[in-house]
Amino acid sequence: MYKNLIKPILFLFQPEKIHHFVFKVIKFYSKIPGVSFLVRSFFVVNDKRLERKLFGLTFPNPVGLGAGFDKDAKLYNELADFGFGFIEIGTLTPKGQPGNDKPRMFRLPEDEALINRMGFNNGGVNEAVLNLKKRKTKIIIGGNIGKNKVTPNEDAISDYKICFETLFDYVDYFVVNVSSPNTPNLRALQDKEPLTNLLNSVQALNAEKKTPKPVLLKIAPDLTNEQLDDIIDIVKQTKIAGVVATNTTIDRANLKTDKQTIDAIGAGGLSGKPVRGKSTEIIRYLSQKSNNAFPIIAVGGISSAEDAIEKLKAGASLVQIYTGFIYEGPGVIKRINKGILKEGL
Repeated sequence: MYKNLIKPILFLFQPEKIHHFVFKVIKFYSKIPGVSFLVRSFFVVNDKRLERKLFGLTFPNPVGLGAGFDKDAKLYNELADFGFGFIEIGTLTPKGQPGNDKPRMFRLPEDEALINRMGFNNGGVNEAVLNLKKRKTKIIIGGNIGKNKVTPNEDAISDYKICFETLFDYVDYFVVNVSSPNTPNLRALQDKEPLTNLLNSVQALNAEKKTPKPVLLKIAPDLTNEQLDDIIDIVKQTKIAGVVATNTTIDRANLKTDKQTIDAIGAGGLSGKPVRGKSTEIIRYLSQKSNNAFPIIAVGGISSAEDAIEKLKAGASLVQIYTGFIYEGPGVIKRINKGILKEGL
């Protein structure tokens, strides 16, 4: 029903506007008595075989919602009813910021992809905490953290530390995001020395806590093998819990959408089916080269059970969807979980 009826209507409207509209619709209907129960009964797959124990956490199933969808933690309670095993909020910055100029999100229907240059638009970490204080669901929540656009890279550690401290009591794990292509110079923080310093600083704060929380690193799909080798060394050296692979790509190769349209859209990160292969290659490389030394959360081009299984077989422990959720609808979560059960993974 979603792909044949709902999606064609939603796709008539500008992506960012319809995103906020859908949030309001879900929020409204979830307040009606019994609706939440009905949604859960239709979408949730309850099966102990789907459980994953990682970083000291128990995930009810391995299918999560990637960062960027519920940036400000406004809808995680309602989204949990669709069967996710975990939800990652953010990317959050210390201060609220509007992000880049609109329009900044574009659909590529022929490629089942999106291009976005949102630029870490969010209400700031304190606003997200206010929303997280309304937590009703028991679902695992991850906090994806970044730096403000106006913060120079040499001061970036301070921004990440503020986000970490502010969010600590309200999320179950953290993801340090240095891989978005939409904040100027952010990806320079992926270089070995600044990245090691950043992660060591966050881990030092973490070590001061009575019960430290898992800290993961989100990486770009555009890294070379040499850079991936550096990532493996950095994970070992800083003793972070794992890696989220991968963010959006700046590559535009092999797209079905015509070049004129792509050029007119301009800069931004590409997500969806075109990034699937590249993401899987990076997961396989990290897994094999490190000898499975750390868990990997896979994200990038997952829109079916087959895509998720490909990522798990490549070495991922968990998967996340975002663009696939938009193109396939909420039923894709159930299909992926059933596919994983059928595959015996």
